[in-house]
Amino acid sequence: MTEFSSVWVIAGLAVLAVLAITGMIARMYRKVGPHEALIVYGFRDTRIIKGGGTIIFPMVEQCKELSLELMSFDVAPQQSLYTNQGVAVTVEAVAQLKVKSDPVSIRTAAEQFLTKRPEQREGLIRLVMEGHLRGIIGQLTVEQIVKEPEMVGGRMRSTCAEDMSKMGLEVVSFTIKEVRDKNEYITNMGRPDIARIKRDAEVAAAEAERDIAIKRAEATRAAAIAKAQADQERVAAETASLAKQAEAERDLDIKKASYLEATKKAQAQADKSYEIETNRQQQAVVAEQVRIQQVEREAQVKVQEAEIARRERELIATVLKQAEIERQRIETLASAERQRLMTEAEGQAAAIRAQGEAEAEIIYKKGEAEARAMNVKAEAFQEYNQAAVVDKLFSALPDVVRALSEPLSKVDKVTIISTGNGDAAGAYKLTGDVTKIAAQVPALFEALSGMQISDLLSKVRLIGDKAPKPQSQPPAAKS
Repeated sequence: MTEFSSVWVIAGLAVLAVLAITGMIARMYRKVGPHEALIVYGFRDTRIIKGGGTIIFPMVEQCKELSLELMSFDVAPQQSLYTNQGVAVTVEAVAQLKVKSDPVSIRTAAEQFLTKRPEQREGLIRLVMEGHLRGIIGQLTVEQIVKEPEMVGGRMRSTCAEDMSKMGLEVVSFTIKEVRDKNEYITNMGRPDIARIKRDAEVAAAEAERDIAIKRAEATRAAAIAKAQADQERVAAETASLAKQAEAERDLDIKKASYLEATKKAQAQADKSYEIETNRQQQAVVAEQVRIQQVEREAQVKVQEAEIARRERELIATVLKQAEIERQRIETLASAERQRLMTEAEGQAAAIRAQGEAEAEIIYKKGEAEARAMNVKAEAFQEYNQAAVVDKLFSALPDVVRALSEPLSKVDKVTIISTGNGDAAGAYKLTGDVTKIAAQVPALFEALSGMQISDLLSKVRLIGDKAPKPQSQPPAAKS
C-alpha cells in the first residue's frame, strides 16, 4: 500500500508541474487574427506577426497590436473650395484606407501611428486628403465635379497614393457624397436643360395626341368593316356547323348501338371464360398443395433416417471402434509377452522352465481376462449407447476441471487488496471464484451434450438394472 501511495503522489506532482508549465507558456503566448498585426520589439529586434502568434518573454520583450482593418472617415474641408471658374463650392467625400499587408508597409505604419490613438491617426490622414482634394477641385469646373464624380475619385486615389504609401497606407476608395454652393450655381446650371426638356416634352405630347386621334379613327373604321365581314362569315359558319352536327349525331347513334351489341357479346364470353379458367386454376393450386405436402413429408422422413444413421455411425466410430482397438492391442501385447517368456524359458533349466511357463500362463490369463472384459464393455456400449456416452463424458470431466485450474498453478505471487466485507473480500473472494469456475463444469457438459446430467444419471441407473449379467466362463485347461 505504501508503494501504491508513492506512485500516486509522484503522478500528481508530475501533473501539477505540467499544468504549471502549460499555464506559464499560455500567459507568455500572444496571438493576433488576420485583421491585425502584432509588433514585437526587444532583445530579438523588431518582429511582425500577422495572423499568428509568438511567445513574448517578460521583462525583455514588449508587443503592441496594429489594426489592419479598413478605416472609413469623412473628408469635408471647413473652407469653401474654388474651381478653375472661381466658383466657391463645398465638397463632402468619404475616404476608405487601410494599412498595406506587406511587412515593409506594416513596419512603416507602426513607425507612424503605433503610439497614436485612432482619432489622432484619422486627423493626420484627413489633413493630407483635404489638401489634395483642394488642389484637384481647383483644376476642374463645376460641371465636371457634378457630372463626373468618379473621375474626381480616381484623381484623388492616384494623387494620394504616393503620400499614403509613405505612411504605409493605401487608398481603397474615395467617393464624392455631395457638392454644394452658396450662389445656386449648381441649381441654375440645369435650368436651360430643364426648359429644353420641357419644351421637347410638350411638342412630343402634342404630336403623340394627334397621331393617337388619327390612329383611333382608322382603327374604328377598320373595326366596323371587320365586324360586318365577321358577322356574315359567322352566320354561314353556324349554318354549316348545325348541318354537320346533325349528321354527326346520327352517325354517333348508329355506332353506339353497334358497339353496345358487340360489347355485350364480348362481356358474356369473357365472363364464361373467366369462370372456366378460375376453376382450372383452383384445381391446379389444390393439386400443387397436395404434391408439396407429400414432398415435405418424404423430405422429413429422409432427414430423420439420415439423423438415425449419423448417430449410429458416430456411436460406432467413438465407442465400439475404440473398444475393439483396445481389445486387439491387449491381446497382441499378451501374446507377445507370452511368446517372449516361452522363448526365454526354453533355454533355461527344467525348474526355471516350469516357473517361466507358469508365469507366462498367468500373464496370458490376465491378458485374456482383460480382453474379455473389454469385449463385455464393448457389447455393453453397443447395447446401451447412452451409458457409453455418459461414461466417456464423465471420464473427461477431471481433465476439464484440471485445464480450468491450470492457469492458477502458474501464478508465482498473488497480491490481494481487500476493499469489501464478508465473503466478498480477500482470500474468500479468490476461493469463491475458483468454486464458481468448478461449478460451471456441469453447465459446460450440458451445453456440449445438449442433455441434463440428472436425466442421464436416471437413465444410467435404469440401464444398469436391465443390463444382462456377464456369464462366467470355465477356466481354461492348463497345458
